[in-house]
Amino acid sequence: FYFGLGHPNKPHRIRMTHNLLMNYGMDKRMEVFRPVPATQTELTMFHADDYVNFLKTVTPDNIQDYQSHLRRFNINEDCPIFDGLFRFCQTSAGGSIMAAQKLNNGSADITVNWAGGRHHAKKSEASGFCYINDIVLAILELLKQHGRVLYIDIDLHHGDGVEEAFYTTNRVMT
Repeated sequence: FYFGLGHPNKPHRIRMTHNLLMNYGMDKRMEVFRPVPATQTELTMFHADDYVNFLKTVTPDNIQDYQSHLRRFNINEDCPIFDGLFRFCQTSAGGSIMAAQKLNNGSADITVNWAGGRHHAKKSEASGFCYINDIVLAILELLKQHGRVLYIDIDLHHGDGVEEAFYTTNRVMT
């Protein structure tokens, strides 16, 4: 997935991380899974229907038809529309949801989604290179089996989308 020339988000870093794990032989000590893309229903467990529908239908070829939606959903140079955007969102979110399911059903003690961590996305808007908040979706999955979840964000930038999503509950500490 290519965010565009000069955009600082480089999804090839995900591939580089995976290749480092393979080259150091770490893959022999873990199970590696391909994510099952999240469904539209799963994405709307947190995100607004109209926002998810927008992400599903907008493309670089038809963006002119969606001019009124761009500001509303915070689509700008940080969060551009690119080919395969919705598939990227589904894959990233699907990996985090799958990871949470593996924790819930006891088939894993530790899970990591190298394509995840999209912690800035809000219920109805993109933010900081993030369109779908896979972390919120994973936490919602964890809450099906666990009374509380502690979310520790080690990114340089504050995970404002995650905090906002769970601001009014004592079941998630952000």
